[in-house]
Amino acid sequence: MLDIKLIREHPDLVRSNIEKRGAPDKLQMLDNLIEHDKKWRQSLTELNELRHRRGIVTAEIADLKKKGKDASKKIGEAKRIPEEIKKLETQVDEYKEKVDYILMRLPNILHESVPVGRDEHDNVSVRTWGRTPKFDFSPKDHIDLGLSLGIMDIERAGKVSGARFYYLRKEAVLLDRALMSFALEEMTKKGYTPVEPPFLMRRKPYEGVTDLGDFGEMLYKVEEEDLYLIATSEHPIAAMFMDEVLNADELPQKFVGVSACFRREAGAHGKDTRGIFRTHQFNKVEQFVFCRPEDSWKIHEELIANAEDLFHKLELPFRIVNVCTGDIGTVAAKKYDLEVWMPAQSMYREVVSCSNCTDYQARRLNIRYREKEGEAPKGFVHTLNSTAIAGGRTIVAILENFQQKDGSVKVPKVLRPYMGGIEKIG
Repeated sequence: MLDIKLIREHPDLVRSNIEKRGAPDKLQMLDNLIEHDKKWRQSLTELNELRHRRGIVTAEIADLKKKGKDASKKIGEAKRIPEEIKKLETQVDEYKEKVDYILMRLPNILHESVPVGRDEHDNVSVRTWGRTPKFDFSPKDHIDLGLSLGIMDIERAGKVSGARFYYLRKEAVLLDRALMSFALEEMTKKGYTPVEPPFLMRRKPYEGVTDLGDFGEMLYKVEEEDLYLIATSEHPIAAMFMDEVLNADELPQKFVGVSACFRREAGAHGKDTRGIFRTHQFNKVEQFVFCRPEDSWKIHEELIANAEDLFHKLELPFRIVNVCTGDIGTVAAKKYDLEVWMPAQSMYREVVSCSNCTDYQARRLNIRYREKEGEAPKGFVHTLNSTAIAGGRTIVAILENFQQKDGSVKVPKVLRPYMGGIEKIG
């Protein structure tokens, strides 16, 4: 959520930010917010003046009666004031509700280094690592590999659960678990505190962490319950300190979350409908940090470096892209994607998303910090998140990049200790 003071003092900055994002509907929202905020402040001023006037009139009536003078005119005024106050209180509440409604829907302010563009095709490559594999045979996609090796079953999952679900079998299960254990161990070594969060969240904290449009596009709602299945462990970890004040000497607080993730993918019609790249359920290890505002950009680089280190060790070729204004999410001020090379598609695909959300989530969740215990809060913390490893997408990358001519798949060396020493699938 944006600071209302920023909008009042720098409306052109906010307007320019929305224009860069290519969100014309939000421009009208901004204009409406400015008008509602103006009326709210006017009504609030009138309300406070009228409350003050009520006190004055009450004192004047008492003084007139004390002096034995006629107070009927003032008494009449005193009787009218409560009705006027009630009317103004209703106005104030209505305008404040309209302001808050729009504030929750305006996007975060973009960092100056975010490239301007319309969609993913305008994302800017920052660096690449590794050599894309060269095969002396026609490489298979992960679906053909998984089915031929008997390590996944999509057809039966469709029968049981519908589209975008899958069964992992045999070595694929071990591979998924190995990826989670590997990422968790590596991040713990780097000083990140492991967290396994609840897999369900109430709406109020969920509104604090994500774009409200996600409630229709991404999230599964539990019928007749105020609960939503989490789309990523980032969300319950972000809400962990809701309505709390953290001590500055305890910052940054760094967490590594491990969880199942559940996504409706309602906005992904026609995208990756086959296989296990884009699914309704998968396992993921996530990085999350609460920090001082002045530290967040340094930590943002740290998070993407952590993800790069994991994929270095997996020996998967990748590139880092700076996500453009038209492709970045509502809550992020800047986002890097780590995209792994997919041989069957002859293109890089996103497997890691790394965002600095500045104080946007913290304002919505009311997470502040203070310099010393007992002091007043200084401001809002900054929050950052990044995938460490997402199971399904990383399995896709491993199958396609490590496939062999005989249809088998080599297991990355770094994962073998987590799989009982298995070196090859098939």
